[in-house]
Amino acid sequence: MSRAIGSIGARSLLLVAIIVVTGLFGFDRATLAAGPDSTGDTNSTAAPGVFANPAPHSTSSVAERAANEPYQFWNWHFQNTDIVQGDPSFTAKYYGPNSLNSEGEVQETVAADLFAGMRLWRGAEAHVDGLMWQGFGLSKTFGVEAFPNGDAYKAGTTTPDFMFARLFIRQTLGLGGEQEAVPDGQLTLAGQQDISRLTLTVGRISLLDIFDHNTYAQDPQSQFLNWAMIGNITWDYPADSIGYTTGIALELNQPKWTLRYGFFLMSNVQNSFTGDGQVLMWRPNGATGSAGAYGPFLHDWGMVVEYERRYSLNDRPGAIRFLPWLNEANMVSNHAAVSILKADGPGANISAAQGYRYKYGIGLNWEQAVTKNVGMFSRMGLNDGQDQAWAYTDANWSVSIGMSVKGAAWHRIDDIFGLAGVVSGAWRGNQKFLEAGGLGILAGDGALTYGTEKVVETYYDFPVLKTVRAAVDYQFISNPAFNRDRGPVSVFGARLHWEL
Repeated sequence: MSRAIGSIGARSLLLVAIIVVTGLFGFDRATLAAGPDSTGDTNSTAAPGVFANPAPHSTSSVAERAANEPYQFWNWHFQNTDIVQGDPSFTAKYYGPNSLNSEGEVQETVAADLFAGMRLWRGAEAHVDGLMWQGFGLSKTFGVEAFPNGDAYKAGTTTPDFMFARLFIRQTLGLGGEQEAVPDGQLTLAGQQDISRLTLTVGRISLLDIFDHNTYAQDPQSQFLNWAMIGNITWDYPADSIGYTTGIALELNQPKWTLRYGFFLMSNVQNSFTGDGQVLMWRPNGATGSAGAYGPFLHDWGMVVEYERRYSLNDRPGAIRFLPWLNEANMVSNHAAVSILKADGPGANISAAQGYRYKYGIGLNWEQAVTKNVGMFSRMGLNDGQDQAWAYTDANWSVSIGMSVKGAAWHRIDDIFGLAGVVSGAWRGNQKFLEAGGLGILAGDGALTYGTEKVVETYYDFPVLKTVRAAVDYQFISNPAFNRDRGPVSVFGARLHWEL
């Protein structure tokens, strides 16, 4: 695609602008159906629409909702999300292979999912998600650690591509006691289940389907767009270039807490496809070979544990989640790579610095309903930073904080306004690697004048029709990819989302 603002991008921006104006002023508010509640009950074990299993406040409401919930043997859902983002030109003293284009550009992404679920036997469900995607993030998803488009995959494509993003079985074993309602969702079948339960998930998923949930900052198709608001960007979680992998997760749920464990497989090449892609992905560009395989089972993996504690503060629900993780992969040591790059220059072959190593880190995730229509959230994380990033971002530490507000105060209860900020950085070993001309997953300007990356994002999401929502988004980025010699950058965006 063109790196400059082109006619396709301009037409798309105009189209979305018309939709925005129409949604804000062209429809009677009484005719607008309720959209997703991003400031809803935070006493839950999963994000709404994903693996949602809400734990209501009172025992009586639990029993009533469970008794009234329909029981589904199968379901299907569809969603489509179209995002347009553009940035004007900005100041840059130099650029490298992984730099954000300083001349300005407009890019578009399209994602569509067809979900289907079916009950197998008592307590068991099978789910499949067929994903089609097309388009690119800004500069083909390079140049910013807290990247501004959560639907921009690192494997962008000019023509539509297709894969089975999810294919898994979930077995739930009730432990008795009170029950709660399970909603009809993209990855859930409506019915009832014990609040106290043990859940086993086996198959191909995104780790963010189960771990690191947050009621107010989870879904780029209805909430914040930035990667740092979707999940903890210091967690180098196992995933292919699209965000999915195969593994197993075990969850023990109780009324006030949940304990989760997961073991998942890594690709054998950094930021590449896993072995699933050999059979579950259609590749018009013929991406096969070693970059589409798993590494040795006992050496390329990621483990994660999460403890979630739910509580109420002045009758307002909240939750805090603690997430330690450990990976093993054939990673490059930053320290060893710097020696090679200083001797041979940027672009040198650093495979001699590669070997099977461990990488570890921790994350903290918090959410709190402040009022009926206002919620706050925060994520904090860090990793050891001794070795190269393998699957997500190059950030070694990060802190975010934000808020989500429903539009009741201005008489648009189904509208949602969000405001958040994130600060991210790199440890000294990673800084030296980038200074010497090393390339990370997202960073690599050929040199580095280090500074912490800072991003502020605000969005406004509103219903247009019963099943259609639109949003406008703005992000301000300072020191993109930790580099004070580039930026600041303003990113303007618009989103159109509809689902069945």
